[in-house]
Amino acid sequence: MHILNGVATFLAASHSVVVVVAAVAAEASQSEQQQQHMASPSAEPAGSDQKLPPYRYPKYRPDRRRANAVKQAFRISWDGYYKNAFPHDSLRPATNSYEDDRNGWGASAVDAFSTALIMGEYKIIDQILKYVPEINFNHTDSEVSLFETTIRYLGGLLSAYDLITGPLQPHFNYTTHQTDAILHQARRLADNLKVAFDTPTGIPDNDLFFGPPRKKGSTSNGVATIGTLVLEWTRLSDLTGDPQYAKLSQKAEKYLLHPRPALGEPFPGLLGSSVNLATGLFEDGAGGWGGGTDSFYEYLIKMYLYDPARFGTYRDRWVLAADSSIRYLISHPTTRPDLTFLAMWRNRTLHYFSEHLACFNGGNFILGGLTLDEPVYVRFGLELVSSCYATYAGTVTGIGPELFQWQDSTAPLNASNNSPPPGEQKKLYERAGFWITNGGYQLRPEVIESYYYAYRATGERRYQEWAWEAFVAVNSTCRVGSGYSSLVDVNKQEGGGWTDFQESFWFAEVMKYAYLIFAEDAPWHVQADHENEFVFNTEAHPIRIAGGREKYGGWGYGKKRGD
Repeated sequence: MHILNGVATFLAASHSVVVVVAAVAAEASQSEQQQQHMASPSAEPAGSDQKLPPYRYPKYRPDRRRANAVKQAFRISWDGYYKNAFPHDSLRPATNSYEDDRNGWGASAVDAFSTALIMGEYKIIDQILKYVPEINFNHTDSEVSLFETTIRYLGGLLSAYDLITGPLQPHFNYTTHQTDAILHQARRLADNLKVAFDTPTGIPDNDLFFGPPRKKGSTSNGVATIGTLVLEWTRLSDLTGDPQYAKLSQKAEKYLLHPRPALGEPFPGLLGSSVNLATGLFEDGAGGWGGGTDSFYEYLIKMYLYDPARFGTYRDRWVLAADSSIRYLISHPTTRPDLTFLAMWRNRTLHYFSEHLACFNGGNFILGGLTLDEPVYVRFGLELVSSCYATYAGTVTGIGPELFQWQDSTAPLNASNNSPPPGEQKKLYERAGFWITNGGYQLRPEVIESYYYAYRATGERRYQEWAWEAFVAVNSTCRVGSGYSSLVDVNKQEGGGWTDFQESFWFAEVMKYAYLIFAEDAPWHVQADHENEFVFNTEAHPIRIAGGREKYGGWGYGKKRGD
């Protein structure tokens, strides 16, 4: 997940989070707040006594033709990047040029590494493997994001190492020197990044400079940028035997697991978005499942899957957040009550808008349900997936928008936080159940990602069909020059034009999830039967779980629910 859009404006103007496009209206006056619709319980939590059929042994149907079509798109993207941009970070496909948007270390190459390995693209693998030892992580001319560097570079390197030394080892004849170089570079990078944690609380400063490594001097950090480090940094400790990396990330995480003051936890398990580096106290009560907070919730259940013996508290906090989301945040558009979205919140006031980034939440609920043997989470996740599908089906291009809004069916229609659509979008809202507040598409993966989790949980072909529809739409609309570009407006013909930028996570996420939903079964797949060997980081890099294989099931492992 990537904090790149207007939800950051909603969360807090003072964040070091990147603020992008559409701002939400300023906080209402006290008199207006009295007219706002406040959150109240709308459904039983998923952890209630509802009984549903378990999801355990779905039948998968690989489709080699479609998988190969995705591989071809990956090759086109790589060839354009390798010819016109490598070893820089990102390709500008329309002009056959490049941009160093991630410190000039070759972000697209590292992000493509695990996808090339999974696809068996041996030529590309060799090119990246040869390049990795040459990266100079000691130098960059631009500001370093701890969060982005961790999920892209550190995660990409650790994932490649786990794959090459794990299930793919029989397929390669690489020397120990070659494979050790991957882990060496991961450690070298972390050693430069760890200065971020040198704060009074141990909560990291997300903004750094190298040469030598030093903090920018931020006073606060965001929930996602604090809470999306623990998987990669713990894995690095587990692989190297050096506990310092895990200790640093887990110390910072404790401030999110035990939030203070009450302002920072408006609903049980659901947090604000900004934490003070000096005090460890939350500075606001605004949040959601979107950019700025999203991957904190994502990693709670993934850390439990990674190692339940160490991360039972993370599981408990995920359950608390999931149950509160179902109880308080569910929202149905007035024109499409069949759709289910999760509202954003400021304190206990709900705001009815969401974004492409937030569409990962369906997949995360599904993963939580599979991991904890709680089918209700799976079912709710599938509802969210279907609703995000509607955001694709409702546009001219068949691709979902960056930001969208709706009018809640239970809140007063004249409430200041429940406004109707603008006149020019009334027809879209009547038909589709949402209107668009930012029509851009930044090659984001979250909808296809959730299709993948839905398919792995159920084996139902409709999720493959939805993924294929999305891939065809993206492949035809975003293709330009030597690669694929972000779009200006998904609700205009041909996407309203191209921004001339191919994100590095196009390789890591969109291409990987689109491929995996049609691919043969393999050890890195999400498994519905408690036989997982890997867990995906938020950049879709598969990280091998601590025990090598999941051998436990749900609440029967360790502390039971209610203890």
